[in-house]
Amino acid sequence: MTNDEVLKAYEETHALLKGHFRLSSGRHSDRYLQSALVMQFPATAEKLCGALAGKIKSLNPQVIVSPAMGGLFVGHELARALKLRHIFTERNKDNDAMELRRGFTVEKGEKFFAVEDIITTGKSVKESIQVVRGLGGEPVGVGCLIDRSGGADKVFDIPVRALATLKVESWEEKDCPLCKQGLPVVKPGSRAKF
Repeated sequence: MTNDEVLKAYEETHALLKGHFRLSSGRHSDRYLQSALVMQFPATAEKLCGALAGKIKSLNPQVIVSPAMGGLFVGHELARALKLRHIFTERNKDNDAMELRRGFTVEKGEKFFAVEDIITTGKSVKESIQVVRGLGGEPVGVGCLIDRSGGADKVFDIPVRALATLKVESWEEKDCPLCKQGLPVVKPGSRAKF
């Protein structure tokens, strides 16, 4: 799939939102990608993740790892396309730390590919990688449907595979021009903390 085809899938499902948003990273932006609106259509999810699978197959992962919530559907569909298992990390409600729960395990030396729906700062997927590395897993790469980081290959020390890239400006809250205009901020993602 081309960059334009991926972005078209987001536009057609009204998943590319415009306004004033607080991202999971805490940064503010005038655009937000709501991947759940794209992934709600199994045929579209299969097509997107199948294309991403083609980009990572040569890395030979043994398991797909994703952070909950945003990476769940992407991780599951990617694992299905590659005929691998999928496990996920999730945040501890008490201390906000990523954890591997629900009986998921990783064998020492097991090769994993970490995936997220969107990478902006990479915070959630970095935490997932750290958790699985800590259990003895070996990361072979990290990927996403859309890289909006401005260059995820500069953020990670392992190979990066993105299906598409989208340059979207974001700001620290104190520097946000939308806040300075008095526009109300919305937090549409899976972490509702402000």
